[in-house]
Amino acid sequence: MRLPVSVALLVVLALAGCRLKEEPPTSMAAPPDVAAPPADAIRTASGLASKVLQVGMSNVRPSLQSTVRVHYTGWTPDGAMFDSSVVRGEPIEFSLRGVIPGWTEGLQLMVVGEKRRLWIPGALAYDVPGARPDAPKGMLVFDVELIAVK
Repeated sequence: MRLPVSVALLVVLALAGCRLKEEPPTSMAAPPDVAAPPADAIRTASGLASKVLQVGMSNVRPSLQSTVRVHYTGWTPDGAMFDSSVVRGEPIEFSLRGVIPGWTEGLQLMVVGEKRRLWIPGALAYDVPGARPDAPKGMLVFDVELIAVK
C-alpha cells in the first residue's frame, strides 16, 4: 500500500517526535527587571515606563480611536504572572478606549511589529475607584507585541 506523500511525511514527522504546530507555553517566567524599570527605560510624564524589546518594521502607530490586536503577558513586581494571551495561544483585539490608561498610553508609543515592556503604575492600571475587584493592584509589568492596528 502506498501512502500519499503528505501522509507519509506526517507519519515520518510523528515518528521522529516532531510537531507541525508548536503548543503555547503553560506559563512564562518573569523578566529579570520586573520589580522596577531599568535606568534606560523611557519614562513619560504620567509615570509610565517602557523599553523596546523588538523594533517594529512599520510606521503604523495606533491612535486613541484605534482597535489593536496584540499578544501580551502581565506580571506583578514580585514575578507572578497573572495573565497572558501568549499562554492562551490567542492574541486579543480591543479598542484603545476600552483598556486601562497605561495600555492606552503605552500602545500609542508603539508601531506594528514592535514588542515593548511596559511598567504601568497602579494609578494607570487598577488602583482606581471602580476597577475590577479581582484585578491585581500596584505596578504591573506587561510585555506587549503590537500585531495589527485597525
